[in-house]
Amino acid sequence: MQTKDEVYDVCVLGDGIVGRALALALSRQGLSVALQAPRRDTPRQDVRAYALNAASVALLDALKVWSELPADARTAVFDMRVEGDAAASVLRFSAWQQQVRELAWIVDAAALEAELASAVRYAPHVTAATADVPARLLVLAEGRASATREQLGVAFDMHDYGQTAIAARLASDAPHGGLARQWFHAPDVLALLPTERPQAGRGLALVWSLPTERAQALLAMPAADFEAELMRVTQGAAGALTLASERASWPLALARAERVHGRGWVLVGDAAHVVHPLAGQGLNLGLGDVAALVQVLAQREPWRDLADPRLLERYARERALPVQAMAALTDGLLRLFAHPAPWARELRNRGLGLVEAASPLKRWLASRALGQ
Repeated sequence: MQTKDEVYDVCVLGDGIVGRALALALSRQGLSVALQAPRRDTPRQDVRAYALNAASVALLDALKVWSELPADARTAVFDMRVEGDAAASVLRFSAWQQQVRELAWIVDAAALEAELASAVRYAPHVTAATADVPARLLVLAEGRASATREQLGVAFDMHDYGQTAIAARLASDAPHGGLARQWFHAPDVLALLPTERPQAGRGLALVWSLPTERAQALLAMPAADFEAELMRVTQGAAGALTLASERASWPLALARAERVHGRGWVLVGDAAHVVHPLAGQGLNLGLGDVAALVQVLAQREPWRDLADPRLLERYARERALPVQAMAALTDGLLRLFAHPAPWARELRNRGLGLVEAASPLKRWLASRALGQ
């Protein structure tokens, strides 16, 4: 326990998944960490689910969190099917083709947050802070609406897509078989991710990106009408679908901070960058930030301070290419698949067919998503 007059090595602002994972990882280096949580509204049912790649799973495993998750809070994805807006435009991925055990893991967000909170509570060098504390390095993990980032005068270049994501948990009358499905029907993108919640073997997590006006209409629909719309889009491919949770929503944007570090501070996660969820890589990018920052700090010279600008610049260089590449990929895919023009429809449908036929290209695309 640190006294009020002592200075922490690191203060992490934000106790979401990225903030907690960072606090745990830094405490394993023996650094003293203050984890400062923002004020929270009354919690609602958390219907989110995340697709985690191998690198993210490896980080959580090293933190002794992955193995502690309840068995029904994580579901392996063995196959993925992507459909365009033409019958023949289908792209298939499989763990067997990639020579891996699974393509990804779908993880219940609430369960992951709870397990991280438990681990933080028992971490020897992490202290929960309710107010500002002195620290050698300040890490902003407050999310896209970071108030501290704004106070520091860091511009957050944001492009509003004019879309809203709808998330919910669904139950199906057909087993999911570890298959993730995605439909690109301009201008919508609908994903069904296999989960064991709310029903073992038959649960699905919905992420549906639509123009905001259309999303608001769907959110206002009675459950039966919403389910009918789901069936219309999916054509029953995933079985008969019924809502098993509330519907949640959030606005979609592409955003990136003009700089990710400054005098005594550094940005991680959504405070540094936001991408469209169509590739399911938002949290993977955030956990990639954690892994990179932890490594940079661990490998610093003995005489170099934690907040040394040259040290933080190493982190910035390490993350620049992965973040820029994923932002470009998701933005490019969205623009192509959401464009209503006939030429765009023809291009994307032919493109899916060409990628399906070109095995090396398909394997390369899958490896990027897997974090290989």
